[in-house]
Amino acid sequence: MSDEFYMRLALDEAWKYQLLTYPNPAVGAIVVQNGAILAIEAHQKAGTSHAEVLALLSAYETLSQTPIDFDRFDAKKAHAFLLSIPKGFFSQCSIYVTLEPCAHSGKTPSCASLLAQLGLQEVIVGIKDPIVGHGGGAAVIEKQGSKVVTGVLEDACSALIAPFLIWQERAFVLFKLAQTTNGRIGGGYLSSQESLTHVHRLRGVCDRLLIGGSTVRSDRPTLDCRFTGAGAPDVTIYSHEKTFDDTIPLFSVPHREVVMTDQLDFLKQPSFVLVEGGEGMLNALKERIDWLLIYQTPKLSTNDLSYNIEMDLAFLHQAPIGADILIWSRRIGH
Repeated sequence: MSDEFYMRLALDEAWKYQLLTYPNPAVGAIVVQNGAILAIEAHQKAGTSHAEVLALLSAYETLSQTPIDFDRFDAKKAHAFLLSIPKGFFSQCSIYVTLEPCAHSGKTPSCASLLAQLGLQEVIVGIKDPIVGHGGGAAVIEKQGSKVVTGVLEDACSALIAPFLIWQERAFVLFKLAQTTNGRIGGGYLSSQESLTHVHRLRGVCDRLLIGGSTVRSDRPTLDCRFTGAGAPDVTIYSHEKTFDDTIPLFSVPHREVVMTDQLDFLKQPSFVLVEGGEGMLNALKERIDWLLIYQTPKLSTNDLSYNIEMDLAFLHQAPIGADILIWSRRIGH
């Protein structure tokens, strides 16, 4: 198998956690020995073990046939365990990582330092870390004698971390929409339970949920994270009319801030903003949206509601989710 084949598997795994790692980038990793895949993992949540560490732990379990007995997401424990394994354990293994292993230590120890000490046969990297001061991981690994290859599926790996680069400078704006196969959006819940749960996971990590005033008045939403148990996101209602029925459920959710505004200046601040709404909201934000996330359900509908708007998109990644298809898209010309 080629390097591109294995890197594609790492990319596909990373996309499962796209944006859920906020404010960290999505990263995938795969460990291979003599062509056999030992582990495929991805970073899942900020502050926990990185993709490389999770992949190495899984590879250890595969090779040793011994399950680990600690929380694999505890980065410090995971690093300490991997460094305690007999030297040379991974010497016949290669690891593929979509993003250059981190050379710096923060909430988690340095993955580059870990890989350098473990002495893998080869480390294959999709894209070098583009953040100034965060690179250098490849050099750290090479210095200890492991072969490092960079630039495998570089464009695809770059697309994966595009949100991470944007929210360094300003808000990354994701517009979420659910539609039938023939593009209808009305008539109550359209999506599978898996899709609804995924939306709630995104709500649980975003800085702010942005919604239009007309949608609030017509749908009377709650906009919480009841399917995941996470805290409800703060909400900004974009509307020129500031009067709302205060019995609408979203206003009674505890521990949340609700702001009403007709300005979008807050999008200049580094953050992750999730947008939910209809055609009016999509039109109002069409020049500010970075990506669209489409949950397409396998049904046809006679409902009249749809998104009647001109917008060219580039599909970035597609995957099944329950009965639906999840489509990550970038607005072209942005």
